[in-house]
Order: sequence, then structure tokens, then C-alpha cells
Amino acid sequence: MPRGDKSAYTKRQKRKAEHIEEGYEKRGVSRREAERRAWATVNKEEGGGKKSGSGRGKKSTKSSSRKGGRKGGAASASRSKSARSAAARKGAATRRRRAGAKKSTGGSRSRKSTSGRSRKRTKR
Repeated sequence: MPRGDKSAYTKRQKRKAEHIEEGYEKRGVSRREAERRAWATVNKEEGGGKKSGSGRGKKSTKSSSRKGGRKGGAASASRSKSARSAAARKGAATRRRRAGAKKSTGGSRSRKSTSGRSRKRTKR
């Protein structure tokens, strides 16, 4: 297997690397460097490709993801109060809008009630 071959990685690991790579590219890292960092992160967290076979599994660690979350949190804390507040208002509005959409798509599955009592089922 040549160096750089990704056949030993699962689909989940490949998706994970893709998402990490996109995040780096959004922050202005070159495509090549972003890809390198993404695969390094997947390897660190999951111990490389997950080849099939009994006894080959290894526990995953979330250390790199945790570090990234902390960095993002620190960046958020450095924003102004008004910027954080605006983001919170926008998020709340989105949640309200989506909750309203869920209620309206419930369909017409209402049943007629039998004088407030539920019917008992009997075995036949």
C-alpha cells in the first residue's frame, strides 16, 4: 500500500477528515495544508485507518476536537457583547421558526375521543 493511500479508512473517517479540511480552508489555510492537518487529526483521534478484524479496534480520543472547541470559544468570548447578543437573538428566532414548522407539518391524524376514556384492548 503506497503512502497516502486512504483505502484502510472507513467512510466515517473520510467524512470527518473532509469536514475538518473544510473548516481549515474557511480560516484561510491552503488546500494542501488543510488536507494534511485534517488527516493528522483523524490519525491522532482514531489511531489511523480502522481495518476490519477481531481485536483490532482502538479507543478514539476527542482531544483535538476539544482543543478546537476551546479555541472557538475563546474567539467567541473576544467578540463584543452586542455581537454575541445579536447572534443569540438570531439563533433563538431560528429555533422558534423551526419549532413552528414542525407543529404545522403534523398532519391530520386526530382521533375521535370516546367520552374522554381510553378504550381497553382485549386479547382475542
